[in-house]
Amino acid sequence: MGSSSNHYHYHGDDDHYHYQGDDGDNFDAYLQNIYDASHNIPEPNEPNERIFIKRNREEGHNNLWNDYFSDTPTYPEYLFRRRFRMHKHLFMRIVQRLSTEIEYFRQTQDATGRASLSPIQKCTAAIRQLAYGSSSDSVDEYVRIGASTARKCLHEFTAGIIQVFGDEYLRRPTPEDLERLLYQNEQRGFPGMIGSIDCMHWGWKNCPTA
Repeated sequence: MGSSSNHYHYHGDDDHYHYQGDDGDNFDAYLQNIYDASHNIPEPNEPNERIFIKRNREEGHNNLWNDYFSDTPTYPEYLFRRRFRMHKHLFMRIVQRLSTEIEYFRQTQDATGRASLSPIQKCTAAIRQLAYGSSSDSVDEYVRIGASTARKCLHEFTAGIIQVFGDEYLRRPTPEDLERLLYQNEQRGFPGMIGSIDCMHWGWKNCPTA
């Protein structure tokens, strides 16, 4: 019987292994070489140490106050409504309730007398993430809040809303609520509608134009 010849070619990302030989070659030694080479994987780089960034949080609060909350704000009410997804008086009501009833939103001072982030900054960071569906890092440049703190603001904000407003708003509607909503929507040209949910497409059997 004639002899046969085998040819193997292995190509890795960093190394190239070639094996060409006859049936009688010591294939075990070749496999051992591959095994040894697989252990030459570099160790992952150690994460860099956290770098302190002086964000000047006071400037972030002043920017917000001058742009939206001063007696002569830079931006009018309709732009506030667009960017915060609510009217200013509602936002300030939320800020006032959270800052008095939820410890996280109370402004404090450190050992040097420097004020912490203001309730307006923390609530704005949370609202902007919810309103735009953006990352926690997106509010850093304007509000002067880092990504990890912005995520904390969002978590505390949602938990605080449930705690402070849950019994009043996050509940099933009463018969009086339903009657009021049906009347209001009928006056707007939508008889038989209780409410509207954005980005949802549900059939409405009582639609007057269907």
